[in-house]
Order: sequence, then C-alpha cells, then structure tokens
Amino acid sequence: MSLTRLVYRTGIFAAYTVMLLPVLLLIVTSFFQDAIISFPPSGLTLSWYANALQREEFLNGFIVSFEVAALATLIGVPVGTAASLALVRSNIKAKQAITTFLLGPIIVPGIVAGTALYLTFLIVQMRLDMDIVGTLPGLVGAHILLTIPWTVRVVTAGLQGLDRSVEEAAANLGARPWTVFMRVTLPMMRPAIVAASMFSFIQSFENLELTLLLVGPGMSTLPIAMLNYLEFQIDPTLAAVATIQIVVIAAMMLITDRYVKLSRIV
Repeated sequence: MSLTRLVYRTGIFAAYTVMLLPVLLLIVTSFFQDAIISFPPSGLTLSWYANALQREEFLNGFIVSFEVAALATLIGVPVGTAASLALVRSNIKAKQAITTFLLGPIIVPGIVAGTALYLTFLIVQMRLDMDIVGTLPGLVGAHILLTIPWTVRVVTAGLQGLDRSVEEAAANLGARPWTVFMRVTLPMMRPAIVAASMFSFIQSFENLELTLLLVGPGMSTLPIAMLNYLEFQIDPTLAAVATIQIVVIAAMMLITDRYVKLSRIV
C-alpha cells in the first residue's frame, strides 16, 4: 500500500470516527443504570426508555414536530421542485442570484432567521389583526422556508444529471409537453424528489433554533421538550429519546434507499 493511499484511508477513518463516536457514545449512555453518568456504569437498564415513552411532554412534542414537518414537507417540496425546474430548464436572467436567494434560509444562522421571522410575524399580525406567532400555521410557514431550500438544492442536483435525450425522443414521437413531463421527466426526477422530501422532513423535525422563537404557550416540539427537560434534570432519558430519533431517521433513510437509490441524485 502506497503512502498516499495510507494517508487517504487514515484521514477517512479519522473523519468517520469524529462524526460517529459521539453518536455511539450517546447510544451506549442511554443504557446506563446510573442517573449521573459515570464510567464504567454500575449496570445496564432499559428504564430510561420507559421513562421517555411515559413522559407526556415528549409524546406531545413528537406529535407537534411530526405535524409541522409533514405539512412543511408537503408544501415546500412541490414549490421547491417547481423552482428547480425553472432554474435548470429555463433561460431566466439572474439565475445565480435567484438560486442564492432561494438557498438563503439555510445559509442564515437559525437564531437570526428565527428573530427576523418573529418580528415580521408581529408586524403582520398587528396589520391583519390575527394571531400568527405561536400558532401551528405560523410555525409551518416558518418551516416551509427550511424545506424549500433543501428541495432546491437536492432536486437541482438531480435535474442536472438527467439525460434529456429521453425527453427529446418522447417529444419527437408526438408526445405533448405535459405528457412528456408526467410520463418521462417526473419519473426520472423521483429519486431526487424522494430524497428532498426525506431531508426536508428531517430538517424540519429536528429544528430547534428557528422554532424556539416561534412556538406559543402550550405548544412545544420534541427538540424544545428535550431542552426544557435538560434545564431541570440530567439523566440518560434524553439519551434514550435521542437514540429513538436516530433509529427512526436511520430506518427512514434505509427504507428510502431500498426503493429509491439516493446515490442517483448526484
């Protein structure tokens, strides 16, 4: 083995270790019997998982997070897909500027975006005399600003790798533009759209910074519920909740990759 290959593999191993070691430690910690984490543990237990599943704030937070993420994904992915088609397939001017604008919400720090949206919502609700801050529609609207950029980023990458000769062949055989889109283009875009939906859902479900400033009394997402729990108690319950999230997200990715290969989008 050459020195260059050895250094390359060592670098890859070190990178994976830095990324995965904290996750592995988190999962292992969730089984520790002691409330105060210590090494080595005095024993192993599943009681922290039982405690996590029995606590109402985690269940309610999961439901709210799921509702917000699902609605934001259902709205943001079609909008982002349409924007990607317009950017890749049209000759509109200032294409780079529009792309940068659409990707802006994931470039701006979450706490800054949350503060800006909070102030904007306050102004709008005073003008319209209706509640926006602290409501589910307001929170969904904010999370749509997360799902659209992720969709644009993923779907644009997928569109750039498509073979347009298939679409041109369908058009030459007499298919109308709408038929070409529905029968040829859309099926070829499916891996990118599915991947965009998955990443958008995860980003919305796990968001904390943006959400923290926009939830109202009696409303809490799962990340906020975990943060509130941490203020008063320090035990492996949060590690158990985080492990459940990791398992759910990993299962989503494996199932998605089983039916729609995510590697096809690049």
